[in-house]
Amino acid sequence: MTARTVLISGGGRGIGAATGRVMMQAGWNVSLGMRSPALPDWAEEGPGQVQACAYEATDPAAAERWVAEARARFGGIDAVVANAGIMIRKDVIAAEDEELARLMEVHVAAPRRLAKAAWNDLAASGRGRVIIVSSLSGKRVKSAISSLYSVSKFAATGLAHALRHTGFELGIRATAVCPGFVATDMGLPLTTRTAEELTDPADIGRAIRFLIELPNTSSVAEFAVNWTLEESF
Repeated sequence: MTARTVLISGGGRGIGAATGRVMMQAGWNVSLGMRSPALPDWAEEGPGQVQACAYEATDPAAAERWVAEARARFGGIDAVVANAGIMIRKDVIAAEDEELARLMEVHVAAPRRLAKAAWNDLAASGRGRVIIVSSLSGKRVKSAISSLYSVSKFAATGLAHALRHTGFELGIRATAVCPGFVATDMGLPLTTRTAEELTDPADIGRAIRFLIELPNTSSVAEFAVNWTLEESF
């Protein structure tokens, strides 16, 4: 059986890198999109092949270039994990328009472009998958200081639902993965909790693999995961 191929943005660290490692160990070909492309140390650990490609989420042409590079290497694309993200800790009144625009560009416009660039490949796969790494902040607003970020993540969750409807008859399934605090270099500064108390990024990677490998008859619209107990999550 020919190995399937997954594109993962924000692949140089955190959830993206952890997901890449999980997928590679499962035999997938992995194309990592990152600002400064470099193969990770774990690239030779498993049966899958790993590619590192230049990808800047705010560059409108970056998705098409990356997809073409991955296609040339692996021959097709079966899954996209839109994981690249940024954090701006401001409330919606204190924030400037440019800050909101930047969050929306990275968390909504860039994932849409990436899915669009890979769309024909995903449809040709017959079981194409799109994972939008959103956040529990895309399900609820927990504080004023996180509210601007939440606006963009609510939109990211909505994008996953939109892609799910758009691609369903083509065999494409889309899921919004919504974690709480994760032990990454972006998540740890946001809390006083230790890394051991937060969700391990490798566990998010394993959840993403599970979702990607489900059959077309098991569509999951949203997948929420939390390190602690909240009323609904």
